[in-house]
Amino acid sequence: MTYSDDFLEQLRAACPMETIAANSVNLIRRGRHYVCNCPFHSERSPSCTIFPDTQSFYCFGCGTGGDVITWVRRMENLEFPEAVKVLAEKSGLQVPDDKEAEQHARLRTRIFAINRETANFYFRMLAGGTDKRGLQYLVSRQLKPETIRKYGLGYAPAEWNTLTNHLLQKGFTEEELLAANVAHRSSKGNLYDAFRGRVMFPIVDTRGAVIGFGGRVLDDSQPKYLNTAKTPVFDKGRNLFSLNFAKDSSSNHMILAEGYMDVIAINQAGFSNVVATLGTAITPEQARKLTQYAKEIIIAYDSDGPGQTATQKAINRFSEVGLPSRILHMTGAKDPDEYIKKYGSERFRLLLEQAGDAVNFRLDRCAEGLDTATEAGKVQLLKRMVSVLAEIQNPLERDVYLSRTANQWDISRDVLEQQVQRHLRTKNRLEKTKAWKEIMDHTIRPEPQQPQSSISLKETRAEETILCYLLNRPEEAEWLSTKLTADAFSSPLYQQVFQHFLDCVREHATFSLSALGRVLSDAEMGKISGISAKHQEIHITSEEVQDCIGILLDKSIQSVETDDDLLSLIQKKQHPPRI
Repeated sequence: MTYSDDFLEQLRAACPMETIAANSVNLIRRGRHYVCNCPFHSERSPSCTIFPDTQSFYCFGCGTGGDVITWVRRMENLEFPEAVKVLAEKSGLQVPDDKEAEQHARLRTRIFAINRETANFYFRMLAGGTDKRGLQYLVSRQLKPETIRKYGLGYAPAEWNTLTNHLLQKGFTEEELLAANVAHRSSKGNLYDAFRGRVMFPIVDTRGAVIGFGGRVLDDSQPKYLNTAKTPVFDKGRNLFSLNFAKDSSSNHMILAEGYMDVIAINQAGFSNVVATLGTAITPEQARKLTQYAKEIIIAYDSDGPGQTATQKAINRFSEVGLPSRILHMTGAKDPDEYIKKYGSERFRLLLEQAGDAVNFRLDRCAEGLDTATEAGKVQLLKRMVSVLAEIQNPLERDVYLSRTANQWDISRDVLEQQVQRHLRTKNRLEKTKAWKEIMDHTIRPEPQQPQSSISLKETRAEETILCYLLNRPEEAEWLSTKLTADAFSSPLYQQVFQHFLDCVREHATFSLSALGRVLSDAEMGKISGISAKHQEIHITSEEVQDCIGILLDKSIQSVETDDDLLSLIQKKQHPPRI
């Protein structure tokens, strides 16, 4: 049975690694990750780590590793198709057959082409069309011409079928336009444009492909913003606006804004490390995605009531994936766009530096809706604050917030600390009552395939550094595809993995660790997962990767000693190995 990479990625997103693992073992949070006693070999202290950001696991004791499908395979002694079926049933997904998967892949390719042509059409209509309202709106928002070009902003004409007619003339079918959600069908069976009379914001993935659109009206009609519905290439709960630019920022923090215009204004002011969700509250998938690009999030939502509610939800999401967050406090403006227009980019930079932490934000909101002048209000306030303080894992950090809270509300510090400790004891007691699932010891698989002994340590490290970089930043595969071919790697295993990345670039597919699980042994999956796991806390730069590429290319040139060697090398480059 063959599954499309898109389906496997959808399956992994629907079955978070930490959630599935928690059904089998007792997970303990350690920073951004979880640890547990490895269920695949006997041990007394945890050596198995769950990585929510890469949706993978690795045991530093026995070398077992992989993704959620590997975990289910090993836990329940299943073959790959059986494990996929188990997870699909858990998540409510339907497993496609081979023919359906092939048709799905072809449709994705056509939708990418439709989106690319649609984005170009909207861009041309913005400046070259007869209706200049879209351009006038963007100019009124003080967007520079280079910013409009950078984001590929456009305008959807108000007529019913201007885009539809254009795409049909380009050779796309009505069914393809409907699948891409750029057109709808009326009750009479006629096609009409999905977006009309709106300023258009192309949504671009990290590889530079247009996957969907957001559109804003120019009057008071509703909805104010309209996004592409779910398609085979787009899911608004799994993507982020402007991540294609933000991923290349050198900053270790990411700014999360509330909408398209806020993001564009912040970017135009000189801060490329900014993203926004796509009309929804931030999802677990989006939070996990951001852990791949930032060590901290600054939440820059609107200062109104809905914005503050959304801020609280975002804090919770980032806490779940172990990503620290700070909150931007704006005075004199309701959102970042207005703040930058009024005070300038330097004042905004200072505002970012002074952003408060999420704990203080949550503590300050504990009193909302309560009459703290009454005893009942004070009791409820104390319960809320205790709940927040008990979630702080670092005892020293918790002590600081305990003192601050006690002073602010004129509460006995000892009483507050006693309540927090009581809350923690109750929580620990509940955790200890969870029964560990009894499992049979699995036979440890053979050691993972090692690189050939003739390869130098320097070359091995170079190969593993490149793979680690790709495993954590798969969107860089397109850049690397212009630098290397799979035969530059000496290890057949590494050749297979790199070729999979190249195939994803060629087919415009999302890299999926699960796709490798179809062809790699458990030991090989453990090897690949280990490469990523052992470099989790090491930031690999593109410059370091370039040095590693140089090492591999130098090795290939040095290995050519005869005409036959040269001919062999040329043939390899013409026919690279495939998974």
